[in-house]
Amino acid sequence: MGSRIITVPNGLTALRGLGIPLFIYLALYPHADVAAVAVLAVGGATDYFDGKLARAWGQESRLGELLDPAVDRLYIAATLIVLLLRHVIPLWMVIVLFGRDIILGLMTLAMARVGVAPFKVTYMGKAATFNLLYAFPFLLLALSHSWLGTVSFVVGWSFAMWGVALYVATGADYFRTGWRNLRLSK
Repeated sequence: MGSRIITVPNGLTALRGLGIPLFIYLALYPHADVAAVAVLAVGGATDYFDGKLARAWGQESRLGELLDPAVDRLYIAATLIVLLLRHVIPLWMVIVLFGRDIILGLMTLAMARVGVAPFKVTYMGKAATFNLLYAFPFLLLALSHSWLGTVSFVVGWSFAMWGVALYVATGADYFRTGWRNLRLSK
C-alpha cells in the first residue's frame, strides 16, 4: 500500500467531501431538490470510481483507506439529518443508523488503542452503503407531488429498507470481528 497523499482517487474522495455542505445548502434552503440530488449522484459516482481507480492504478493509500469511509459516513449523516429535517424519514431510522456508526466508532477506537488494525470494508458493507446512498436521492425526490414523486417513494423506500437491514447486519458482523480481534490481542 502506497503512502502517497496526492492521488487521483484521494482527490475524488476530497471532491465528494466538498459536496456535503453544498448538498445541505441546496436541500435545506432553496429546496432545490433536483440540484441536491445531482450533488448526491456526483458523490455516488466518485465513491465508486475512487476505489476502482485506486486499485487499477496502484494508488491505494492509507489516507484513502481512512478518508473514503469517513466521507461516506459524513455523507450519510448529513443526508439523514437533511431528510429528517425535511420530514422524509422517521427518527427511528436516524437513531438506528447513527447508533450503528457510534458503536463501531467506539469499537474502532478500542481496537486502535491496543494496536488492532481497523475494520476492512466488506462487500456487504459496501452493498449496505450503496443501498442507502441510492435510496436517499429517491426519498428526496419523493417530496414531489407528481408521478415522479410516487415512483421515487416506492424505489427510495425499497432501497432504504434493504440498506438499513444490511447496514445493521454488517454492523453486527464488524462488531463481532472487532470483539474477536480485541480478545485475541490480549
